[in-house]
Amino acid sequence: MPRTPSAATPSSSRPALRRNQACRSCRKKKLKCDAARPHCGTCVRTWQNLISVPAPVGYAHPTEPSCSYDPVEGLTLAPDVDPLEKIKQLEDQISHLKSRLYEHEMRFSSVSSHQSPNLLYPDTTSPASTSSRPISDIRGISLPHVSLSMMNTVAPSSPEQPFRVQSRTSENLMNNSTNGQDTSNHFIDLLFPGWNSDLPDLTTLNHYIDVFFKCDPCGSRILHRSSFLASMRLPPKDPGFPHSAILHAICASASRWSPQNVITLPDGSRRDQFAEFHANKTRQYIDKTMASGEDIFFVMQACILLSWYFYQEGRWVEVWIFAAFQTRVAVPLRLNYPGTFSTHGNNSPGAYLPPPKDLRDLESRRRTWWMTILFDRIASVGGWIHAIDERDLGTELPLRIQDFESEAAIPSNPQDISTPDLFTRHSPQYTDSFLLLIKAVMLFGRVTDFNVRGNLRAPTAPSKNQNPYFLEGFEKLDKLISSDFLQSLPQIFKNNTGLGVTDAPEGTRLDTDLYMVHIIPHAATITLHNPYIDFTNPQSVSTKRCVDAARRILSAYYALSATSLDISRLHPFVTICWYLAAVVQIQLCKYFIELGDTERESAVWGDINVLRFAMMEYGHRSPIGVRQERLLQGLMREIVRMTAHKQPLEVGVPLYPFSHQTLFQKNEHSGPVPLSSTGHTFVPSSHQQSLSSNGGHWSLSG
Repeated sequence: MPRTPSAATPSSSRPALRRNQACRSCRKKKLKCDAARPHCGTCVRTWQNLISVPAPVGYAHPTEPSCSYDPVEGLTLAPDVDPLEKIKQLEDQISHLKSRLYEHEMRFSSVSSHQSPNLLYPDTTSPASTSSRPISDIRGISLPHVSLSMMNTVAPSSPEQPFRVQSRTSENLMNNSTNGQDTSNHFIDLLFPGWNSDLPDLTTLNHYIDVFFKCDPCGSRILHRSSFLASMRLPPKDPGFPHSAILHAICASASRWSPQNVITLPDGSRRDQFAEFHANKTRQYIDKTMASGEDIFFVMQACILLSWYFYQEGRWVEVWIFAAFQTRVAVPLRLNYPGTFSTHGNNSPGAYLPPPKDLRDLESRRRTWWMTILFDRIASVGGWIHAIDERDLGTELPLRIQDFESEAAIPSNPQDISTPDLFTRHSPQYTDSFLLLIKAVMLFGRVTDFNVRGNLRAPTAPSKNQNPYFLEGFEKLDKLISSDFLQSLPQIFKNNTGLGVTDAPEGTRLDTDLYMVHIIPHAATITLHNPYIDFTNPQSVSTKRCVDAARRILSAYYALSATSLDISRLHPFVTICWYLAAVVQIQLCKYFIELGDTERESAVWGDINVLRFAMMEYGHRSPIGVRQERLLQGLMREIVRMTAHKQPLEVGVPLYPFSHQTLFQKNEHSGPVPLSSTGHTFVPSSHQQSLSSNGGHWSLSG
């Protein structure tokens, strides 16, 4: 009999679905579909029936019903897209839009500078240009269509969209001008013809250049300051005007001490959007040079500055990539030959670069080469093979910085890497803190070579049961880094000024290069001996070497922390030295925990936390400090579980952010920490200890 209207089911009143409105799964199986979102009722029931039965071995039930719909009214759906990947794509798009907005604001901020052209181009004699390069419009470079895709993926952690090369043609510029988007460029061209619109205004740029030369402990060593500042007074189209790649790299590096638009990332690290903008512009020039070879030497110098920026950021993938770029480019330029030039073994009339045209050019090339080698050695400290072997380093060491700045006619440095007594003889005429830093880093490089080559050819890994002094070359290298090098330093570099901290009428000063000279050999000692540490053996020389080296690094930190100096001005490699010292202290702490000696364990916890605090304080300005401290916490997990302390990570932490009195000090100590006549530091009483053996156990003794 026919149904009455009252007997109709509720679903019969639902309007019929249009074509393709049902979900794909129901259409495929030819089932009824209610088109409910996000999953229809049929697919939900099917999924519930499926998961109600335990899954077979090796099979996992889907986490949600497999129900998807066709695009509706222009809405593009993306089935099978990972939600996390979609979020990342959206974040990249937002970062890209922020970058474009910031770039647009920077261009308009340049117009706000109402400086007279006469102030930019004073009527003075132009200094000799530091280079000869074609006159080109630096305002906007036209990049080739061929570029390395590698540059698009080297910075996945960057807040900006991965860098891509975009060609700017005159047609594009004309279209922008027509649309009223390039109005600011017309004013810039009118006031400062040829000015690169991607750079800050002149006043801001000069500020960053001044900060760079005053504060940067790394890349500033390769530039001749007086001539560089003089070249900034030239018109932008002048061949002697600094290359835009170098100016962008300077802005990125100097922003660490004069930050703008700093944001905090989810992992707690800082990121300066102003610095990132100029870092990406520098990479754009590097990408162009990779394809064309244009302005290769200047772009290589910019790459050195940018590499140190990435190192201070703790962005290791980019550090490795740019370290490889520098070393690979420097060899065809023949910078590794004496005098940075040679025609031997080359079918062409000369090397890629012409001979140095004057003493300044020669010394600039030397410093560029040695800074490349230093960066390669420092980037390889983790145990990597060096990009260039010592046997291929033919360039003599550079001159002193004062001779470089004064352009004095000084004969070339007689020492190079093959000089037999390079690390023990330091002629006063060719010695300053930067030259000693080169020697200290190269000495560390020899330790890296010894460890890497030994591990490559050894049948087994190094063991604490092994006597390393039976290894060929070990004893000689150990003697050089643990005593001979530091003892051979000239008196002026190792007495009261030995750590680089000096008192002057205008205030306390810090020689960052000399400070590193006094702690790098101790870090090298730890790297050489650490595989052979054995606290159960009272006769272990490696154990004593490592603990003593860690104490020396701690003493150097106390000498600095007793002053009002900013430790973030130190060379970024100092964080690696602190990390190596902390690694030894962690092993010592574990030994005391196993012995059940809580008093000495607490003292070592204090040392560890002091080094952690130093890294975090350094990380306020340079993220490498934060990254190294987190890496250290990973190593501390075992002893944190083993210790009886309730809050071991707070033992010895300073009471106030800028106080250097600590919880573990037994005696009150105030005032500056004095330096001894031997150049070592008097540290608090709880740290005036050394490691000695007593009854078959290692103990701390005063």
